Amino acid sequence: MAYKGFSNRPCGLRCCECLRCCGRRDPRPRTVWLGHPEKRDQRYPRNVINNQKYNFFTFLPGVLFNQFKYFFNLYFLLLACSQFVVEMRLGALYTYWVPLGFVLAVTVIREAAEEIRCYMRDKEVNSQIYSKLTGRGTVKVKSSNIQVGDLIIVEKNQRVPADMIFLRTSEKNGSCFLRTDQLDGETDWKLRLPVTCTQRLPTASDLLQIRSYVYAEEPNIDIHNFVGTFTREDSDPSVNESLSIENTLWASTVIASGTVVGVVLYTGRELRSVMNTSNPRSKIGLFDLEVNCLTKILFGALVVVSLVMVALQHFAGRWYLQIIRFLLLFSNIIPISLRVNLDMGKIVYSWVIRRDSKIPGTVVRSSTIPEQLGRISYLLTDKTGTLTQNEMVFKRLHLGTVAYGLDSMDEVQSHIFSIYTQQSQEPPAVKGLALATKVRKTMSSRVHEAVKAIALCHNVTPVYESNGVTDQAEAERHYEDSCRVYQASSPDEVALVQWTESVGLTLVGRDQSSMQLRTPGGHILNFTILQIFPFTYESKRMGIIVRDESTGEITFYMKGADVVMAGIVQYNDWLEEECGNMAREGLRVLVVAKKSLTEEQYQDFEARYVQAKLSVHDRSLKVATVIESLEMEMELLCLTGVEDQLQADVRPTLETLRNAGIKVWMLTGDKLETATCTAKNAHLVTRTQDIHIFRLVTNRGEAHLELNAFRRKHDCALVISGDSLEVCLKYYEYEFMELACQCPAVVCCRCAPTQKAQIVRLLQERTGKLTCAVGDGGNDVSMIQEADCGVGVEGKEGKQASLAADFSITQFKHLGRLLMVHGRNSYKRSAALSQFVIHRSLCISTMQAVFSSVFYFASVPLYQGFLIIGYSTIYTMFPVFSLVLDKDVKSEVAMLYPELYKDLLKGRPLSYKTFLIWVLISIYQGSIIMYGALLLFESEFVHIVAISFTSLILTELLMVALTIQTWHWLMIVAELLSLSCYIASLVFLHEFIDVYFIATLSFLWKVTVITLVSCLPLYVLKYLRRRFSPPSYSKLTS
Repeated sequence: MAYKGFSNRPCGLRCCECLRCCGRRDPRPRTVWLGHPEKRDQRYPRNVINNQKYNFFTFLPGVLFNQFKYFFNLYFLLLACSQFVVEMRLGALYTYWVPLGFVLAVTVIREAAEEIRCYMRDKEVNSQIYSKLTGRGTVKVKSSNIQVGDLIIVEKNQRVPADMIFLRTSEKNGSCFLRTDQLDGETDWKLRLPVTCTQRLPTASDLLQIRSYVYAEEPNIDIHNFVGTFTREDSDPSVNESLSIENTLWASTVIASGTVVGVVLYTGRELRSVMNTSNPRSKIGLFDLEVNCLTKILFGALVVVSLVMVALQHFAGRWYLQIIRFLLLFSNIIPISLRVNLDMGKIVYSWVIRRDSKIPGTVVRSSTIPEQLGRISYLLTDKTGTLTQNEMVFKRLHLGTVAYGLDSMDEVQSHIFSIYTQQSQEPPAVKGLALATKVRKTMSSRVHEAVKAIALCHNVTPVYESNGVTDQAEAERHYEDSCRVYQASSPDEVALVQWTESVGLTLVGRDQSSMQLRTPGGHILNFTILQIFPFTYESKRMGIIVRDESTGEITFYMKGADVVMAGIVQYNDWLEEECGNMAREGLRVLVVAKKSLTEEQYQDFEARYVQAKLSVHDRSLKVATVIESLEMEMELLCLTGVEDQLQADVRPTLETLRNAGIKVWMLTGDKLETATCTAKNAHLVTRTQDIHIFRLVTNRGEAHLELNAFRRKHDCALVISGDSLEVCLKYYEYEFMELACQCPAVVCCRCAPTQKAQIVRLLQERTGKLTCAVGDGGNDVSMIQEADCGVGVEGKEGKQASLAADFSITQFKHLGRLLMVHGRNSYKRSAALSQFVIHRSLCISTMQAVFSSVFYFASVPLYQGFLIIGYSTIYTMFPVFSLVLDKDVKSEVAMLYPELYKDLLKGRPLSYKTFLIWVLISIYQGSIIMYGALLLFESEFVHIVAISFTSLILTELLMVALTIQTWHWLMIVAELLSLSCYIASLVFLHEFIDVYFIATLSFLWKVTVITLVSCLPLYVLKYLRRRFSPPSYSKLTS
């Protein structure tokens, strides 16, 4: 299935634009000579993986640009630079440059650490060693040094380093299996076939002796299709073979069987996997944007206050210089320490997340956005390996009149045993007669027919490996059970074959043309494979025609989804009902049927089938028509039910997320039936909800009709395939997204990686809400990087997703605690911290405004030198920063009542309302402290400074205590430490404060009165509010 249209356009266009702007030519078809990279007809990119944002030269300019493109930081840079102008200087240079330098140093160090980590990860992948065939023999080569045209040997369980054409395999059956879950999210292993001409060569080194080349299409995004040809020129006549997706080995896939040799076609940025991955974007949290917005409001207030001050001087003299001096004088209105406090807070939240013993192994890879976790509205999750373990278990065999579950499998075993015991005791002539005679079937024979069909109708291959005791050749000869592993393109098929083995009928051997089964008595049954019709997404079924060597009987077996098999099997009254029952239990249901063929019927079919396969026009249609002629009036044998085991605690986690007001969408590359089954099984769709399966639509008219049908449904979960989604978004993007956002749950199946990212982007644009994407495979990377918050699950599909994510967890169930506890705490703490830092700066700015007003609007600073730096650092920094340890409820309560999380989605902890309240508090306290100091001072100006500054410090410490909801021992230490630092530093501050005055009783009572008047009313208001209008969480903590 090709992913064309909308899902490819963004990435495709981006690639093309990139190539053009860099002066590179557009990608075009290529001719690649085997083993001769020097014979290239164009330049190809190096085979390197690069996920870094900067290089050595762009790092510092890039980081500084990213810092100063924000109004907040640019403002402080201009402020610091202005101090070099003598007329504008208000104090020592260090009072402006030291805080700015500290902020930039913290940012540069953090960015450098992340870049170094990223570089080391890329280096590890680029340094992987592979074997290359050359004229001098086999040489070792790094992944980054592989070129187009190289002949590369890839071992079993090794990652394919570049996009290649499959030339040879060590497997006897002349094919290999490929694990593609890192590329397309499908757990089904893919069967790949080598080029026939090169597979026939005696040895791999002969590939260098022949004169041959591959003609391949230009690099593109489509991972499911390929068009090319293989030509050998030195044979007579020359050999031409057409190449398709079956002959390819794409990068990021893993060889699952044997050792393969391939010729490299595409490298570097032209790899299919790279073209399907969107560029990582620098994520800026919504919280940071809101704080940035508040600083702009504060800047507006700063300008207004400065203009008012100059206006009250009647714009006398060089008034424009006075405006600039006032802008500098009141610059504390916008606190530079806000950025430092928030950045350090994020580091603390990241440390707390990593140290949480309830979610072990959790890693924070992006420490800039922990607050995002507290405001997620949409969770987009992958299915395979994220919600499920990707381990299939056979659960049910249904024969119509009787069903066998896990607890009754011993009955099936006894039926199989009795059939083969009975057959082995009868003479061959009687046996053949009994099989040929049409008699009423006993239960044993019905069970046997069903088990035999399941044991034969599949594409599973048993492979024997040495186990230390028995070597491979011996194990294969004696069909050694302990050495056998099953390989297949689907874990469902392996589960079925393992089940037939458990009940007595074992698949022991298979190649391209035959299959061997072993009975409970140890006899080997030989079957010749005459034809095999593989499973496709369109047909939803697979078939096989086999001949039993002992009897000569030809049987056509078929299994498939109930929707297609219902029209193929003979009429019955139980199929539809039982399929529904099993599907409701979350089982993946397959219908198994058979049809006996005479030799004449088969010969007639084969002649028509070969003819159809040779036709040039409408080949696939003609082949399908011939196969369908067999698919009539088949005998229904049984239904099988297989369950994909869910990850631990997936159901309660999804329930918690739902109660927290988070809508869950499942985006998977898997099949529609599988996705629907998992959605039901995981309770993503609740038992009371209907499911609307969106019909496959191909044009605008069909999409319009289907959308209208869907619009009439209410409280209904939506299941849609990638193809239909593409059509809907092409013609009815707004209407579709509006309807989908109203659904309690959405399941998108057969999604391409770029499609997943597109859905995330559309959700962000249409709703304006925060999204979180969770996945575990390489195909989830684009979605994870596009979401506001990306979470990678370290699972069986490797670490690609977890390395690209902002947060990495080991199990899906940890997501609940990550959001409900850590996300909620991070957001609430940052909201309190930011508003308190703003309050601290507004207090001192209000005092400066009052001071200037009293002294004839003079642009003279109230506090100078160390006082102004010490105020926002050693005197108040520790208590204010200790707010990052505050919490309103215990983590157990937050998990038990996810509804508390729902409150945060409205953004109330940091809003214009709360901001205004803090502004009013700041103006009130600043005014009280300044006017109080002016009223109560006796003779000298230094007494005003001593009284007001001491009252200000004490007010800030008391306000922190008022804001704290749950005390931590470090908070008490911070309060006492700050107070001690202030008292101790008074000895060194004699140039600003009269040391003898502060030792008098007069000083103490004046400071006490001012501090009480500034703080006591607020304590009373807080008590009354708690008494008569308590917040929602207070009921849970009482």
